[in-house]
Amino acid sequence: MQEASQTNFVPFTEEMRQTHTILVPGMLPLHFTLLQAALASCGYKVEILQNTSREVVETGLKYVNNDICYPALLVIGQLLQALESGKYDLQKTALIITQTGGGCRASNYIYLLRKALEKAGLTHIPVISLNVNGLEKQPGFHLNANMVRKFLAALIYGDALMYLTNKIRPYEVVEGAADALAEKWLSRLAEAFQSGKGQALSSIKKLTKAIAKEFAAVPIVHRPKTKVGIVGEIYIKYAALGNNNLEKFLQKQDCEYMLPGVLNFIMYCVDTYLTDYKLYGGSFWKYGTNKGAMWYLKHLESILRSALNTAPFSAPATYEETKTMVKGIIGYGNNMGEGWLLTAEMLELVHSGYTNIICAQPFGCLPNHIAGRGMINKIKEIAEEANILAIDYDASASKVNQENRIKLMLATAK
Repeated sequence: MQEASQTNFVPFTEEMRQTHTILVPGMLPLHFTLLQAALASCGYKVEILQNTSREVVETGLKYVNNDICYPALLVIGQLLQALESGKYDLQKTALIITQTGGGCRASNYIYLLRKALEKAGLTHIPVISLNVNGLEKQPGFHLNANMVRKFLAALIYGDALMYLTNKIRPYEVVEGAADALAEKWLSRLAEAFQSGKGQALSSIKKLTKAIAKEFAAVPIVHRPKTKVGIVGEIYIKYAALGNNNLEKFLQKQDCEYMLPGVLNFIMYCVDTYLTDYKLYGGSFWKYGTNKGAMWYLKHLESILRSALNTAPFSAPATYEETKTMVKGIIGYGNNMGEGWLLTAEMLELVHSGYTNIICAQPFGCLPNHIAGRGMINKIKEIAEEANILAIDYDASASKVNQENRIKLMLATAK
């Protein structure tokens, strides 16, 4: 019965590229601004949603069972609330959502979204699955090699800007200087994408070095700061809607905070197939494709690291170095959700001086409870200086309680 209802939804056709606006749930402001520009350069009309009020949560609760993971509730709530706001022509609107294809419930968000649209009487709105696994195809949306290259370039620029703004903002002489410089580069990079530039490896190398050079020139004053690392489930750790504006809160607490880059997670996803192939077998053709993809990603990583090693900055550990940190601690076959990468990122942050770590996770997220909260004691055995706090986020969770626990952690750090 459920399979039959899924067939009632209309596909995103080639004609819709000219007429429809595609709504994208927000998560990473810097990265998604560039991804929007990349999609626009491919001929798609795209809007990144900015609605983050409590009404989003209430809409999610209306259309999604509260037992499902919190990110699904928020993403679907944000999309449905936007559709019901009256801002969009519902005859010329489409939605897009990622599908990983892994064992996490994120692979099923698209079906939950379509079920919500059915409940809302909006089954005529197309839903596009953004995936590289061939899980679902739409006649009007073509994820080709050129688009993937643009997406990866956008993520590299986004990682560079995220790292540099987080390093400069706590020490800037002129308040807002780091964020203003980031906005300047977002505009410049968006223009580059629109003109068909910015995605070649030579361009990425040139532009990331230019970005780092300009950030290095921002006047700063070094003063004592509590250094905090943020890890966790990918949506909750990055999206202000998911973590109750955690980054803004840490800024007010006079902290320097750092988040692992998105490139790490992309490399982990590719590496997961390579690991599964070695452990369980599979398609040799897919194995070869992923080997090639990993080579390209490592090349991008070397370009990014070269730029971030511009004085006075120091690039984080490589993906392979980060992976090695958990050898013998947690198995590489533990790759549901963020899996072993979550444990590795905590150790890498401690190694980089961010000994105070907030593990932001959805309430009841099994992969995070195992590889995040479940590994805290083990990490402390290896790195005694680690001060780790796991915070659960849910529709009914108290923001005041969350912030008080973080304040207590910071007091311990001081």
